[in-house]
Amino acid sequence: MRVLITGAAGFLGSHLSDRFLSEGHEVIGMDNLITGTTDNIAHLANHARFSFIKHDVTNYIYVAGPLDAILHFASPASPIDYLELPIQTLKVGALGTHKALGLARDKGARFLLASTSEVYGDPQVHPQPETYYGHVNPVGPRGVYDEAKRFAEAITMAYHTYHGLETRIVRIFNTYGPRMRLRDGRVVPNFIAQALKRQPLTLYGDGMQTRSFQYVSDLVEGIYRLLLSDEAEPVNIGNPGEFTIKEFAGIVNELTGNEAGTVTKDLRTLDDPQVRQPDISKARRILGWEPQVTLSEGLALTIPWFREELHRRNEI
Repeated sequence: MRVLITGAAGFLGSHLSDRFLSEGHEVIGMDNLITGTTDNIAHLANHARFSFIKHDVTNYIYVAGPLDAILHFASPASPIDYLELPIQTLKVGALGTHKALGLARDKGARFLLASTSEVYGDPQVHPQPETYYGHVNPVGPRGVYDEAKRFAEAITMAYHTYHGLETRIVRIFNTYGPRMRLRDGRVVPNFIAQALKRQPLTLYGDGMQTRSFQYVSDLVEGIYRLLLSDEAEPVNIGNPGEFTIKEFAGIVNELTGNEAGTVTKDLRTLDDPQVRQPDISKARRILGWEPQVTLSEGLALTIPWFREELHRRNEI
């Protein structure tokens, strides 16, 4: 296949580029580098089947030649990003998805949207199946991201039903691994960086909020299978293993040998979900997929990357 991956210089986009290249496909990466970095794809600079276009997908997208698939991963994806870039976040979810869908229609390409578990908001159903419509505050601090992705799902399905476009929608749950940004505001890089600096890990509130963490290779496998499937409705891809943030802090401290423990601060008012756990029955049934990497195994693969990054920045 010849595929276009928007957001290719980001954490997930760069790992997807690696996977498609390893399968023998040609990859065109596209990114405006607002939150992505060419460091994530530097190792692909001389790859014969990889090319890169610096472009903002909220503007008209031109790609010469045929395309078999478009994977739309362009978007700020962490609370810090969408609090600092609210308009850009809304625009890439709305205008960017529209432009990418238009290109897919023009090329006769299959389109895969990177959606998110954030479409469920602060859920009142637990765990969250794809049939749950969500509990989202559209005017809260996270609303720009949540509603951008909800709109992106809606317009993707509209192109599928009205234009007959082949579309896929993946709802991604918390994912971690090498190439995450150190300061993207999410709990995995925050905790690992604090632990490697021998600082206490910061818990907000009582630390009893829950999250489900999947290693990036599991997510990439699920996305690859979904693209090649016949499923047009949204599919959750996440690890159903649920941990409290306090439990997660203990695991990170143990794996890094950090004896500084934790420190508690007042709960931030960012509409943070209190629970998050995917129901992956559909992915198991339709894709034959389930995560293979345990949290301890994934962190053991991730921590050395963060240690090297902090050394490179002379922070440890």
